[in-house]
Amino acid sequence: MIYSDFEIPPGAEAKFEEFYALVCDYNKKVNLTAITGREEFFIKHVADSLAGQKYFPKSACVAEVGSGGGFPSFPLKIAREDLSFVQMESVGKKCVFLRLAAEKLGFSGMTALNVRAEDAGRDASYREKFDVCCARAVARLNTLLEYCAPLVKQGGRVIAYKGDAEEEIREAQRAAFILGLELESAERYELPQGTGARTLVVYKKIRPTPPRFPRGQGKERKDPL
Repeated sequence: MIYSDFEIPPGAEAKFEEFYALVCDYNKKVNLTAITGREEFFIKHVADSLAGQKYFPKSACVAEVGSGGGFPSFPLKIAREDLSFVQMESVGKKCVFLRLAAEKLGFSGMTALNVRAEDAGRDASYREKFDVCCARAVARLNTLLEYCAPLVKQGGRVIAYKGDAEEEIREAQRAAFILGLELESAERYELPQGTGARTLVVYKKIRPTPPRFPRGQGKERKDPL
């Protein structure tokens, strides 16, 4: 059972099944994920999402950048109802799914915003307001940090779910320094049943992010720090 390595509350397994059914149904209309086989879904999406839960402080307010189908936010919320999430997703149809799923699963503390992270990071309502910003399968670290760092309070964390991340971590050293981040850990782990090696890259926010970041207008991707 994939949950044997994780602490999950009573009833969580049924919620995971309900979430899987919601994703598969909506995926017929909007491409949320290419992984729809049950076993692969639970290993590569659910187990992978849960692997990071120890880095999320109790009752943390979390920004998720590039939410897509809601990974890691929904699996984490199912396991940790104390967490609250603002899911930031630029594709409107995916936001519709995120709101629908939160309603069907009976969750409070889940808000889906149809917004680009670089715009949210310049908005006083969201800038440096979150305990944690997380992202999975969004961008290389030197770009991703510019999306995430402006959203996190000083003392908070940026958590990136990655595959083999050694090169990206080296590549992002300058970006991390400029944006006020310090590498806290890079934890490698294996997904169940030998399905792949992954890395949780965790940064701590040690200084405020300079006001000029994020730069916007696609510069985070075109000309990474």
